[in-house]
Amino acid sequence: MRPEAPAALPILRSRLVGQLLALLAADEERWWTIDQLAARTGGAYPTLTREIRRLAEAGLVETEEVGRSKRVRVNTASPFHRPLAELMLRAFGPLVVVGEEFRGSAGVDWVAIYGSWAARYEGEVGPAPNDIDVLVLGRADRDEVFEAAQRAEYRLGLPVNTTIRRTEDWEGADDAFARQLKASPLVTVPLSAEEA
Repeated sequence: MRPEAPAALPILRSRLVGQLLALLAADEERWWTIDQLAARTGGAYPTLTREIRRLAEAGLVETEEVGRSKRVRVNTASPFHRPLAELMLRAFGPLVVVGEEFRGSAGVDWVAIYGSWAARYEGEVGPAPNDIDVLVLGRADRDEVFEAAQRAEYRLGLPVNTTIRRTEDWEGADDAFARQLKASPLVTVPLSAEEA
């Protein structure tokens, strides 16, 4: 059965293609193995191999053989590279970019994206998000969180709004904001290399 087009950007074949392109666009110089891409996207090895072959045939990625492994990275020489990278980062990149920018922030226990971006990512149809809403749990340094949000905003080309709550307060929170978030799509951001 063929997967549905993703609500975040329904012009794509699948969410996996969007995740793959966003991951490659987030670090243009990095070479990835198929195993690394499978671990990061959760995609099956044969499916990723097939999608990468299609992208390579279109000139959007470049591949090279290293021993018995194939490596891939975005093709920055493609005339489609810059606009496609911007589109993929806005539609699928927040998980990657927010994770990279908030990783290592002191006192941060957990980060999630909520709001319209999370809803599109989870398959709810609607208009494209105008911003990225981030919930940070822990005893985080506000200045560090603000700086991480600014870096993510610069990379994504979208405003990144943060809400900080102490973890112990959030777990039992029953205010209107907490109830609304707990009942809505909330996408956990991987903060460590192992989670990512």
